[in-house]
Amino acid sequence: MTLEAIKQAIQQKLIIQFTYSGRIRIVEPHVLGITKGNTQILGYQVDGESSSGGLPEWRRFDLEKMSDFFVTKELFPGRRPFPSGLHSSWDVELEIVPA
Repeated sequence: MTLEAIKQAIQQKLIIQFTYSGRIRIVEPHVLGITKGNTQILGYQVDGESSSGGLPEWRRFDLEKMSDFFVTKELFPGRRPFPSGLHSSWDVELEIVPA
């Protein structure tokens, strides 16, 4: 997995799949950023498994904890409304899904 692959998935609105905490995650990647020194993806998890609640749902994922990452060929429609109406805070935004 490279930052460039993640950035391209965000720019092209392509769903990604990876393993996180031993569970397969299928995610629409919306923001790649850095917060408190951790590089993370904010994504809308649409399928797969989760130990912290139902799906679909917004989740943040630390890149260093992701494995078996790949970009699918499945498109997602673009930005989704956030429940608060605001983005999560970031120290640095590296990429954000286009409108």
